[in-house]
Amino acid sequence: MSHAGESPSPWIARWSHLLAPGATVLDVACGSGRHMRWFAGRGHATTGVDRSAEALAAAARFGETVEADIEAGPWPFGGRGFGAVVVTNYLWRPRLPDIVGAVAPGGVLLYETFGAGNETVGKPSRPDFLLRPGELIAACAGLRLIAYEEGFLEEPDRFVQRIAAIRPAADEAGASSPPRHRLEPG
Repeated sequence: MSHAGESPSPWIARWSHLLAPGATVLDVACGSGRHMRWFAGRGHATTGVDRSAEALAAAARFGETVEADIEAGPWPFGGRGFGAVVVTNYLWRPRLPDIVGAVAPGGVLLYETFGAGNETVGKPSRPDFLLRPGELIAACAGLRLIAYEEGFLEEPDRFVQRIAAIRPAADEAGASSPPRHRLEPG
């Protein structure tokens, strides 16, 4: 599915208001940078990682880029935290802990990818690339779940799982009132 020059995913756009002003953003498997462009346009410093040098050449207009095959090589962001980590249409299970771990305290994870059932409507169809029911929630243990959806979308037909979650900030542990994460932009 090509996204060159396209608008951001509606899920990513919907939950973008959760990011703190000026938060750094990591776009995993960024391709040509549609989400980097979205966040850079909102004043966020962006970093994109992808294994395609050609895609990164386009994405470099919107921020820092890192060429890395995160499936065959090491995670290039060890010890580095981001105010937001964004992933769309990508799944490599061995990297899920690294992706979730890259969310800094108070930071946001926005993740949307294909789920089980997609094999009945198109590609990807291999179980290796389709989240099992509830798998994304389980991968986000330790994060505060803000929104989650799992189901079927049309045009193009696809099964997805998507999540918006926040890593609690250190000062939330003893807070007398819960943090207010708005469900809609204010």
